[in-house]
Amino acid sequence: MTFSGVIPPVVVPLNDDFTVDFPSYTRVLEHLIAGGVHGLFVLGSTSEVVFHDEAARRAIIEHTVRVVNGRARILAGVIDPTTDRVIAHARAAKAIGVDAVVVTAPFYTRTSQPEILDHFRYVKAAVDLPVVAYDIPVCVHVKLDRAGVVALAREGTIAGLKDSSGDDGNFRMALLDLADRPDIFLMTGSEIVVDSALAAGAHGVVPGLGNVDPHGYVRLWDAARRGDWAAARAEQERLCRLFEIVFVGLPRTSSGAAGVGGFKTAMRRLGIIATNVMARPQRTLDEAEAARIDPILRAAGLLG
Repeated sequence: MTFSGVIPPVVVPLNDDFTVDFPSYTRVLEHLIAGGVHGLFVLGSTSEVVFHDEAARRAIIEHTVRVVNGRARILAGVIDPTTDRVIAHARAAKAIGVDAVVVTAPFYTRTSQPEILDHFRYVKAAVDLPVVAYDIPVCVHVKLDRAGVVALAREGTIAGLKDSSGDDGNFRMALLDLADRPDIFLMTGSEIVVDSALAAGAHGVVPGLGNVDPHGYVRLWDAARRGDWAAARAEQERLCRLFEIVFVGLPRTSSGAAGVGGFKTAMRRLGIIATNVMARPQRTLDEAEAARIDPILRAAGLLG
């Protein structure tokens, strides 16, 4: 099974008591599907995965599968510090009915690159689902080695890569390394350079900003598919301006809270979700910061 296109990492809205706001979450899913996305990545960084306990994770995946009802492929993050915990999450996700699982390197525990490769192999051996490697050193504090990723792909351990490392040169080289393997998909998580990534041969994009404007990323994807790179660049540059919402909360909040908090605040303003609450101890954008997002949304054509 291969994946391609626009596969946003799905925002999970919260109530004021920090529980999952499932009515708002349903609206998020319907908003993304109506936007024409090609898949959904739930329980990644944008979903605030590490803040959800096991029961909440299961409930989120169950709700996703039930609402989506086969209209889009679902990739589920099974992210935890150690291998056996990841395997437990992956088995639960498979039982619920997801299409693939997304796995990072172990974190907190100190591991070598050979041990990291074994981590992916153990997960694949335990769960008969496509495994997507998630390269996000800003969160797990280790970069997946390019040669190791290529080896995992060629041996059949991983079906693809979501690259959120910010190392676009390394991603370009991995695309070249695996150019002879159409069964392996490589997707960029760098939402402000999607046009260049697609021009280099990327198979898709996993844009957090796609929660705010899925139609824009689908238009970008469609333009790239038909070879209209001028249209792709124009759409990308509009989305770059919209991406300014992720800086509004800085420096009062962390970069993660500013990013996801910017998405949530914009989605609240657009009527998709009820609150912009962030999981503790992250700070939620305040009303003064929220007011600074409105003109960005207007400039991007999302507000009248």
